[in-house]
Amino acid sequence: MAAGGQPNVAAADELRSAVSREGGTLGDIVATLDSWALSLGSSRVSVWDLLVMLAILLACFLLGKLGSHWARRAVRRTRRLDGTQALLAEKLLTVAIWAVAVFLAIDLLGIDLTALAVFSGAFGLAIGFGLQKTIGNLIAGIILLMDKSIKPGDVIAIADQAGQSTFGQIRKIGVRAVSLVTRDQKEYLIPNENLMINQVENWSYSSRNVRVQVPVGVSFQADMDLAERLMLEAAKSCPRVLVTPPPVVWMNEIGENAVRFAIQCWIQDPEEGVGNIRSAVLKQVWALFKEHDIELPYPQRDLHLRGSAELERVIELLEARETGKAAKS
Repeated sequence: MAAGGQPNVAAADELRSAVSREGGTLGDIVATLDSWALSLGSSRVSVWDLLVMLAILLACFLLGKLGSHWARRAVRRTRRLDGTQALLAEKLLTVAIWAVAVFLAIDLLGIDLTALAVFSGAFGLAIGFGLQKTIGNLIAGIILLMDKSIKPGDVIAIADQAGQSTFGQIRKIGVRAVSLVTRDQKEYLIPNENLMINQVENWSYSSRNVRVQVPVGVSFQADMDLAERLMLEAAKSCPRVLVTPPPVVWMNEIGENAVRFAIQCWIQDPEEGVGNIRSAVLKQVWALFKEHDIELPYPQRDLHLRGSAELERVIELLEARETGKAAKS
């Protein structure tokens, strides 16, 4: 808007003058569209002005879309950047291109922002409060990508407000939220700020190796050395278990009912799940124990009865009843 309230569409005026000089049917059409105008006080807006404004806005929008698409393709073709650096470069270039497109549209439309200083200040303050979380999430996402603490493909576990942990693989880091896909293919959209504020357990930050513990109980009568060798054999037989570092077996506890061991094995693909590894190892342990007659534990209790006069009378009555039944027979 110009200082006097009149829309300053310099582009529309220049285009109208050029067409008028050419004359012909096109000039008549422009003159007709320009004659259809709405006047409010000192302001006059014609259909031709609106069409030019829409054309400028559409051109700047296409410029932003095509420019951001070109920037993404150019970054993805660059092999000097890793995945995190490429994603960060894409976001920064996209923001810069859209900013250029917006300022170009303002310049072409001839909008005088100084005349709207008071209104734009109040309006900008309201937008600032409304978009506070959005801007915060955008900056948090850029920071996460810059320090590479969380990146697409990482396997993380994050606690929610109820204290429950959500485990999954990061599929995408967006402007507002991170897309986290769990093992049951549920997709959680977690705001970027939450990953900055809350404690995050990253299973693949510096290394993708993850240790899995499989508890196993063995009966007291079993051959412990044989049971340990069978547990190692069971862990090594699973395809996902790494050879290096090798699996190990530790005796953790001599409990009330069993000798408790823990099989320690390593995997390199936590996104494929951890519970299925425990299940596979335990199935192998079960089969090998049955094959070599390794007894599994069962609850053991010793019952002690304290003597008393009432208990002795009950025992005497039971013995007398049994004696009477035997005499009758």
